[in-house]
Amino acid sequence: EIDGVVTEEFPFTPLLARAKPVYETLPGWSEPISHIRNFFDLPKAAQDYVLYLEKRMGRPIAYVSVGPNREEIIYR
Repeated sequence: EIDGVVTEEFPFTPLLARAKPVYETLPGWSEPISHIRNFFDLPKAAQDYVLYLEKRMGRPIAYVSVGPNREEIIYR
């Protein structure tokens, strides 16, 4: 947001000092997901989060990490 106007573009250097981040809050989930390997087995809020990111980026998400280990991943 620059001077009250929300922008999708990264501001040029002269405007950068006046830019403020715009935060969006989405519902979370509390159940563990590191054992899940199928996207549709994720909690609804987790699925919605991935779908939200895809929509905002305009790109599909092919991999969803559900933990720190290499095998803790969902291939979509």
